[in-house]
Amino acid sequence: MRLKQRLPTGSVDLTFFTIRKKRMTNVFALGMKKATELTKAGKLAEATALIQSLLTEQKPVATMALGSTTIEGAFTRLDATNQAETAKPETAAPRNAKPQRATLRQTLRGIANGGMPHLAGFTQTPAPLPDGAKFITLSHRNARDQRDYKLYVPANRSSTALPLIVMLHGCTQSPDDFAAGTGMNDLAEQHGFLVAYPAQPSGANANKCWNWFRAEDQARDRGEPALIAGLTREISHGYPVDLSRIYAAGLSAGGAAAAILGATYPDLFSAVGVHSGLAVGAATDIPQAFSAMRSGASGAALVKTVPTIVIHGMADATVHPRNADAVVDQTLKALSALKSVKSKGTSNGGRSYRRTNYIDRSDRTICEHWEIDGAGHAWAGGHAEGTFTDPSGPSASKEMVRFFLQHTKP
Repeated sequence: MRLKQRLPTGSVDLTFFTIRKKRMTNVFALGMKKATELTKAGKLAEATALIQSLLTEQKPVATMALGSTTIEGAFTRLDATNQAETAKPETAAPRNAKPQRATLRQTLRGIANGGMPHLAGFTQTPAPLPDGAKFITLSHRNARDQRDYKLYVPANRSSTALPLIVMLHGCTQSPDDFAAGTGMNDLAEQHGFLVAYPAQPSGANANKCWNWFRAEDQARDRGEPALIAGLTREISHGYPVDLSRIYAAGLSAGGAAAAILGATYPDLFSAVGVHSGLAVGAATDIPQAFSAMRSGASGAALVKTVPTIVIHGMADATVHPRNADAVVDQTLKALSALKSVKSKGTSNGGRSYRRTNYIDRSDRTICEHWEIDGAGHAWAGGHAEGTFTDPSGPSASKEMVRFFLQHTKP
């Protein structure tokens, strides 16, 4: 029943609608409580199904056995029809447009379905490689889990030790998709560095999101940070990697995961890039993730961090731009004696932006914050061959590479 329809007058009818609304609110609250319990138990598929059932307007949840893991009722998965409100790529926002905040229902649907909309029917055509370059599929396994990844080895290997950038895709994306959209392999040829693209399988998250909102995936030597750090070390053992120049970057859920890597493995990564992501500890369960994505969250205090570049579209209706402020604040609080230098400009594609550099006493930029007017939830300056890109720029890939290569561990 739609509560926004015109209600009949009369105390009896109004009382009926009030009771009906309270019952629906109670069911939703109970359902969210159960979703939290399922998430903590590691049962993400069940939690996602429950949230989707709560959000659908077709069939409500019949009953929930809150004392067990059994959930009864009819569940309706989000398909192309009921995702229409989020199925458009974030490439057409007008210049200087004000962010259009998603409704609570849209935000919940977005997270329940992976945090980013789907592009149904999208297929990736691999780009031809330069002579001597390789783009190979590998796999890393630790004592608890396994992840496949793709590694780009450039033809340009003039240096005896190459920098390495680990790129973490967003929800619903793949290594090939992310490589095409960011154009990072082309930059690898220009500058001579390796690029790794870990793949999040649907078995770990129904929509291939990195699980940035789970406590077990926010700690050193645990969960996904351990897997990504492990495959990074594996690459450094098998290829000529400059151990003083290893970096991580990501989009959305991948951006949040990159921030976690910087906080949990500052001895391994020299700098990180967070595009449209969230602060470390912004959430530790699904309900907190709802709130953080919609309204922003400050995250946890960090004992140590690494140089960080933060890029966020100011019209992002999926992850609120306040989350970028939180990532910057986390970085600055873990450091001291930084001065800020502000600048602004316009990309070749017409996007105006503001950049704030935070500089230490040796004139090194330790943190950069890019705020791009009119840009939505998409990789800035990306290529249309990949999903979730905003070709109108400025180029997040070029700026991240520039920022990374000036940071070398002693």
